[in-house]
Amino acid sequence: MNYDDRELLARLIQCEAGGEGEDGMRAVATVVMNRVRAPSGEYLRTGNGELRNIVFQPGQFDCATTSLRGAHNPQNIYNMSPDQIHYDIADWALAGGIMPGVDESLWFYNPYSSDCREIFPVNGSGVIHNRINQHCFYRPTEKYQET
Repeated sequence: MNYDDRELLARLIQCEAGGEGEDGMRAVATVVMNRVRAPSGEYLRTGNGELRNIVFQPGQFDCATTSLRGAHNPQNIYNMSPDQIHYDIADWALAGGIMPGVDESLWFYNPYSSDCREIFPVNGSGVIHNRINQHCFYRPTEKYQET
C-alpha cells in the first residue's frame, strides 16, 4: 500500500508502541525521525532523508513486514487502524518534535525483561541511553560512523 508519510508513521507508532502510552509512542516516533534526519552513517546512506526508506529498510522494524523468520507476522502496519492519538504523535514528530531522554537515540527494542543490554545493536554502534516503559533506547557511538 502506498501510504503518505503521516499515515505510515501513525501506523508504525501504533504497531511498535501502541501499548506504551503517549511517552512511549513519542519516544519511538523520535527514534524513527532521528533516523530520517541522521547527518551521517547507515541511516543517511540508506534513508536519504526519506521516511519510507527508513521504515522499510530490511531488518529494522518487525512491524514493517508481514513475515518474520518464515512465519506470518499478524502485527504489522497493514493491519493497524490508527486512532487520533497516533496521528497527533505522527504530526508532532514530522513537525520536529523530539522526546527528551531519547533525543539522540537511533535504536530501541523491547527486551521483555527488566534489563536493557548495555550495547545495541550487536555491532556495538549504540550504547544505552534510557528506558521508557518497556523499550530500551540507544544512542550512537563513534562506531556508528563506520556503518
